[in-house]
Parts: sequence; C-alpha cells; structure tokens
Amino acid sequence: MSHKDTIASEVVSASLGGAISASILYPLEVLKTKMQASGDTTEEDEEKKGMVEYAKDLYEKEGMAVFFNGIETSAFQSATEKAFYFFAYTTLKNVHSAFRSIIDPRNASKPIGGITNLALGCLAEWAHLPVTMPIDCLTTAIQTSKNENAMALMMTILKEGNMYKGIQAYYVLCFKPALQYTVFEQIKGIMLKSRKEKTLSAAEAFLLGMVARAVATVAVFPFVRAKVVMQSRKKDPSQEGKETSVIELLKETHETGGIPALYQGLGPELTRGVFSAALMLMIKEKISGGVKTALYGPAPAGRRL
Repeated sequence: MSHKDTIASEVVSASLGGAISASILYPLEVLKTKMQASGDTTEEDEEKKGMVEYAKDLYEKEGMAVFFNGIETSAFQSATEKAFYFFAYTTLKNVHSAFRSIIDPRNASKPIGGITNLALGCLAEWAHLPVTMPIDCLTTAIQTSKNENAMALMMTILKEGNMYKGIQAYYVLCFKPALQYTVFEQIKGIMLKSRKEKTLSAAEAFLLGMVARAVATVAVFPFVRAKVVMQSRKKDPSQEGKETSVIELLKETHETGGIPALYQGLGPELTRGVFSAALMLMIKEKISGGVKTALYGPAPAGRRL
C-alpha cells in the first residue's frame, strides 16, 4: 500500500499533535480564557490589565495550580477535536476528489482549490461540534470557576442544559480552522510542488503553522470572545427562554468598550493559538511518517515517507 495520507494516519497524527500541543501550552489557555471572560465576570479595572500583569495577579491570588487546573480535559478535548476534524476533512477531500475524477479524469491529480478547501474545512468543523462542544463548555467552566471540581461543574452544565452554550458563534468560528488549514495547505502545496521530498521540515511546518493560525485568529476573534463570555455566564432564572444572541452580545460589548473590548484577550489567544497550531502541525508533519509505517508497514522500495 502506498504511503500517501489516509484517514487513519491523518486522524492519529492530528490527535496526538493536538493533545501534546494543548498540554504544553495549557497555562496560556487558562490565561486567555480568564481574560476573555473577565469583561463579564470581574471589575472594570481587571479588563485593562495586560497579559503579563494579569498572569502575575492570577498567580498571586490562586497560586501555580490555577494554570494547570483542567489540563487533562483540555488535552482530551484537543485530541478529540483534531481527530474528528481530520477524519471529516480527509473523508470530504477523498469524496470530492473521487467525484471530480469521475466527472473528468484529468482533474484527478490536480490540487484542491482554496475556496473548495475552505468549504470542506467549514463542513469538517461542524462535523465534530456535537461531540466536542460539551467538552469545550466543561473546559471553560473549569478554567473560570472558583475551586469547583470537574464533576460538579459537569452536573451543573447537564442540569441547566448548557452543553451547547455559545454554539451560535460557530456560524463564524467554523471559518477559523478552515481558514487556518486552508492557508497552511495552500502554501505548503506551493512550497512542495517542485520538491522530491513531499514533507515540510520541522522549522517550515512550525513557521507556516504560526502564520496560518495568526491570520485565522485575528479574522474571527470577536466571536471567540463572545463564545467564551456566553459559556462563562451563569444562568439567570429571570431570563428564562431569553438567551442573549451572539450579535447582541457583540453589540453590547462594542457599546461598552469599543473595538478594544471586542479584542480583549487577543494577546494570550494569539500567543497560545499561534504556538499551539505551530506545534500541532509540526508534530503532525513529523510523526505522520512514523504513524503510516506503524499502520501499514515499511514503504515500498524506492518510495520515501
């Protein structure tokens, strides 16, 4: 069997890369979540603190443990999310390529265009939400709660029926990973077009991953913050059946603090996200050959992984 990318190899390498990168950068994950939620849960002067000052104050108030509370949930969420995303994304690409080759066999070897890649990425993002959104809600609850254990928080979420709180934001957020992986794949394709070795070096994958994630994060960040605020808000019994929409929340945030309020927490989100994506994509690129060898055995003679 030729060692091209398969559904199994993409899923395994992506889930391992996601879990490892999420664990390494988890303190930044906690910091960015707390900063994004702070405009809705803390005093006004808290919102004006920079990333370093906010982290220092958080350490003084809650100690080092706060930066690692919920790390196992986050690693599991990241591994699950990446596994489902790449399962759906690779399947959709294979189906698209099959249909395209049936319509015109000359198109079989042509790379997928940027717009098509973006559309497939959006569909793949929606495919994993039914499973990963409840884990995402639990992770946010753990990071923004005051000394409540994960089981108690999970029971509260189930009791209130808030497993999919903030899912409205994904009408836009579905473009984030789609845009990120589209930028990565399109530039990667250009870089590898004239090479015999069809993999990026660790440094190339890392830097390209940083660029792709930065573009995607800045493009959709207000909706990232809206999702976190919605997930961290406590349910108000007096507002039964009147959940604030994402657009209303964004308008409210803009009226209160302008553009800076919409991008509050961008620093740690961008730092964590850029390094997380770069690490994940670098790990995925470098272990994919080993994963394919483990799954399918050594590559045929004359063919390199």
